[in-house]
Amino acid sequence: MAAHRKGMIRVHPVPAFSDNYLWVLDDGRHAVVVDPGDARPVLEYLADNHLVLSAILCTHHHGDHVGGVGALLDACGAIPVYGPAGESIPHRTASLRGGDAVILGQPALEWKVLDVPGHTAGHIAYVGNGRLFCGDTLFGCGCGRIFEGTAAQLWQSLETLADLPGDTQVFCAHEYTLSNIRFAQAVDPGNPALQSRQAEDRQRRDRRQPTLPSTIARERSTNPFLRCREPALIRAAEAHAGHALDGPAAVFATLRQWKNEFK
Repeated sequence: MAAHRKGMIRVHPVPAFSDNYLWVLDDGRHAVVVDPGDARPVLEYLADNHLVLSAILCTHHHGDHVGGVGALLDACGAIPVYGPAGESIPHRTASLRGGDAVILGQPALEWKVLDVPGHTAGHIAYVGNGRLFCGDTLFGCGCGRIFEGTAAQLWQSLETLADLPGDTQVFCAHEYTLSNIRFAQAVDPGNPALQSRQAEDRQRRDRRQPTLPSTIARERSTNPFLRCREPALIRAAEAHAGHALDGPAAVFATLRQWKNEFK
């Protein structure tokens, strides 16, 4: 799979399970991995590219995001493990809350931590260097399910992410984009940007390429969960609910429940 490079830093998607991406960032010598649910493919990638793992970043506690942490430490030694303070992260050495900073020397990277609860109660995201690593909060043309938080929390979390600069690259943790586009078309059928995105992302998948990273600008124009103030989305949500909805958070909650039931 193709890597993405900005300056000296390369970002590579390491596929795992059926649809996860374990993101590895490196400078050609040292690497950091985000949400390593499985150690084996990460260790293979490190060995193939002669990289030394220097840190692990976790966004939330689900097993497909943290399941490989222990084995990576066994193989790579005592390296820092960053994760949300409000969740149980195996072997965590640094507990993070919104507003905290993560500063690494090798590779030279810096992130601001954002609190983005909703999918889980303590979910965090990392933003910096023009990149967002958002775990299961925001997906390509979609968002995470609500397991531990509330619809209001997840809506606010998505608002936080939508306020980032439009050229921010969005590195989600799952390849869900095409199935999310199917739902988006059901609720926002008149959106020309959505039609273009479907064609482009289908071509990427036909070539066995990721649809990620996306950008915040692309998500603002095509992702129904970021468009809950748009008249077309309000009308669709109210038609589905069968009654008027009181504000964008209620529109979001209706769309999220609709997506849960969508076939």
